[in-house]
Amino acid sequence: MENNFLELKLDNYKPLREVVFDLIRGAIISGMLKPGERLMEVQLAEKMGVSRTPIREAIRKLELEGLVIMIPRKGAYVADLSIKNITDVLEVRAALEGLASGLAAIRMTEEEIKELELVARHFEQAMNSNDVEGIIQTDIEFHEKIFKSTRNEKLQQLANSLMEQVQRFRIMYVNKSAKSVNLIKEHYKIVEAISKRNRAVAENIAKIHIQNAEKDMMRMLGNKARGNESP
Repeated sequence: MENNFLELKLDNYKPLREVVFDLIRGAIISGMLKPGERLMEVQLAEKMGVSRTPIREAIRKLELEGLVIMIPRKGAYVADLSIKNITDVLEVRAALEGLASGLAAIRMTEEEIKELELVARHFEQAMNSNDVEGIIQTDIEFHEKIFKSTRNEKLQQLANSLMEQVQRFRIMYVNKSAKSVNLIKEHYKIVEAISKRNRAVAENIAKIHIQNAEKDMMRMLGNKARGNESP
């Protein structure tokens, strides 16, 4: 925790406990606080310049959200990215992405399609230059543009509720995936299907795109588990 990502910035409209909670939660979602990392109340309080009370309250709320686990006589730890968590989230996301891409094929304007294609190009450039931050940001932008183009506020709300959970998986995926070419091709295929106004194809490709990500993550977690086994 030597970096300044836990630097406290007071918000006049929020109680201190909420600011502390949002900051720690954001650090977990972004991967700054990594799965399995111990959350020391004293160190967190010193780092953020607050008492231990709001830290303790934040950890308790994060435990309820499943982002933190409490181990008896050991303390609080950032929850691991389990296979069950990834599967549950990505199954829902695949359905939402398919629906959104299908609707985008009939509702996205020509100007929005051009913007989506441009973002796909930026994603490819970030991949080719191994710009991890750029990869994450352009991937987020790509999918957000699709959801926004549906003009369906309820769908966008559902997608946003999953986005932070997906973010933890996305960071792990883009950092370790060996199938970057597939990611690039799949983005372009989605753009092509939308531009051709082919709803069924756009929906199918978007679902496959997320399912492929799930398969890669399962493989990576399986490799990690085998690597941790005793010889």
